[in-house]
Amino acid sequence: MTEKSTECSIPCNLCGSRDVQEICNVDRDGKYLRTVLCKECGLAWTDPRPNADEIRNFYTKNYRVSYKGTDTPKLKHVYRAGMNAAARYSVLKAFSKPGDAVLDIGAGGGEFVYLLRKLGYEANGIEPNEGYGTYAKEHLGVPVEIGFAQQAELAADSYNVITLHHVFEHLDDPAQMLVRIRGALREGGHLIIDVPNLEATCFAPISRFHTAHLFTFNPTTLTAMCKKAGFELRALEVSDDGGVIGAVFQKAAVPTGFEPRLEGNFEKLAAIIAGHTNLSHFLTKHPYIRPVARLSRSLREKKAIRGASSGREVLDRIAETV
Repeated sequence: MTEKSTECSIPCNLCGSRDVQEICNVDRDGKYLRTVLCKECGLAWTDPRPNADEIRNFYTKNYRVSYKGTDTPKLKHVYRAGMNAAARYSVLKAFSKPGDAVLDIGAGGGEFVYLLRKLGYEANGIEPNEGYGTYAKEHLGVPVEIGFAQQAELAADSYNVITLHHVFEHLDDPAQMLVRIRGALREGGHLIIDVPNLEATCFAPISRFHTAHLFTFNPTTLTAMCKKAGFELRALEVSDDGGVIGAVFQKAAVPTGFEPRLEGNFEKLAAIIAGHTNLSHFLTKHPYIRPVARLSRSLREKKAIRGASSGREVLDRIAETV
C-alpha cells in the first residue's frame, strides 16, 4: 500500500494512538471522505469528521432519506425490517426469555421492538430519526423514544439485553457508549451488536466507506473494544459473504482489561484493503450475483406485502412464522 498522510485530528477510540495511515479519501458516492487506519490496533475511522451539530441534523432529518429515499418507511421497508427482526430474534432468544427487558438502540421504524413485544418481551427502543421514530410510535404503537442514545437517560441495571443493529459504527464515541450500556445492563446481561466488517471484499472497493459510518470494525477491534468496556465475548459470526459481523457479549462481573496493541491487525487489514481492487473484485462472484439477489428480494417483498393495509399487518404475518 502506498504510504499516505499520517495526520490525525481524532485519537483512536480504542487504544488512544494517533499513529495512523490514510486508507481512503472518498465515500461510496465518490465524494471526499478521509478514512484512517490505526497502526496500533487496526480500528478505522473518519478523520476529520462533521461537527456535532451537523451529525445531529443529519441523523434527525436526513439519514433515512439518504439511505432509504423516504423519511417514513414504506410497507416494503417494514417487511424488510421485519424479516431482519425475525433473524435477529433467532440470535436473541438463545440469550434471553419472554419477560426480559430489551432496549433496541437505533430502533428505526420500531419493527424489532414490535416483534419482541408480540413475543412477550418488555421491549423499548431509541431512534434519532424523527420520521422513523414517529412511525414507530404512531403507526406501530410501540415505545420508541425519539432522540440520541448518547444523550438518553439509561437507568442503571435496567435491561437484560441491549441491541445495536448496524448502529455501533454510527456512534461518535462508541467506547464511551459501551461504558454507559454496561451500566444499564443487569448482572449477567447481554449486548448484541451487528456491524459492517472492515475485512469484507464482497462489494466494490468504492463502496467500502460510507459518510454515515464514523468507525469501521473487524472482529478483532470489535471484540477488543467491548472487552475494554467490561464485556466478555459469548458468540461471534461473520455473514456468509463476509460483509457483516454479528456478536453477542455478556456483562462481565469484573472487567478484565485488554491489550491496546493488537499485534498484526493493522498489517492484516492494510493488506486486505490494498489487495481489494476493481480487478480482483470483478474476478469474484459478488458483482454478478448481487443484482440477481436484489431482484429476487424485490419480488419476495412485493408478494409478501400484497393485500396488506398497514405495517402492523405485515409484521403480524411475520410474527406468525417465528
